[in-house]
Amino acid sequence: MIWPMDDETLARLAHLNYLGFGREAALWSDRGAIEEGGGVAGFRSGTEFPFVFNGAARTDPAVAPADVLARADDFFGPGQGYTLVTHPEHDQDLHAHAEALGLFAFDTSPEMVCRQRLADVGRTDGIVLRRATDEAGIADFVGVGSAAYPSLGMPDTAMSEAIDRYDRVLDPHIAVVVAYDDGRPVAAAQALLSHGIAGVYWVGTLEAARGQGLGEAVCRWVTNWAFDQGAAAQTLQASTMGESIYLRMGYETIYRYTSWFRSGER
Repeated sequence: MIWPMDDETLARLAHLNYLGFGREAALWSDRGAIEEGGGVAGFRSGTEFPFVFNGAARTDPAVAPADVLARADDFFGPGQGYTLVTHPEHDQDLHAHAEALGLFAFDTSPEMVCRQRLADVGRTDGIVLRRATDEAGIADFVGVGSAAYPSLGMPDTAMSEAIDRYDRVLDPHIAVVVAYDDGRPVAAAQALLSHGIAGVYWVGTLEAARGQGLGEAVCRWVTNWAFDQGAAAQTLQASTMGESIYLRMGYETIYRYTSWFRSGER
């Protein structure tokens, strides 16, 4: 465990885990790519869908906002849109620059943290939570996300395009859990260990299975898995659908990212 885990340290580690997830996700397809240098990180995935899967962030606050966008534009190339993520504390000038350019701020997702292991909650309704240990399990995870995330505006093909190297999602610092109802995958979540903490990603539930606490169940599972592996804290970026659930579970918001859409028509 990292000590002392003060709020400033935790906030920094949460951001590093978020950037680490971008790097990892880019490797889940042979079509993905990573470019870092000059204070800018770019992560391209196997899908052309510009939101979330294709992103850029500033890693050095000293880099001028115009230079951040110029480097990101060069990385993605003409015609490819992407997400520019700004941090509220050290990206104020980049935020203002994006706003001045008229970029569309499509999300202000809360960075949430959990500081201690949660209570285990068993189910008596026949739902079985199972960690994915083979490529068939990862296929179920991708299938759940492909069906669940269109309700947030994601095409149902984007996740399968972005994740086609299932073997890479089975690395031991990553845990994927899938909830099954009579053998049918209905919910899933993922956790990624890095920088002494862990991050929760891709919590999703099939629309027909919502309202049964399955999103909370899979999030709780990966949260506790991370603590059991020695993580000092757990972090996530919540959707509008999930934020109230995570607050109820024991997560707290420490800041909010802004995600901007940078069109490929520049």
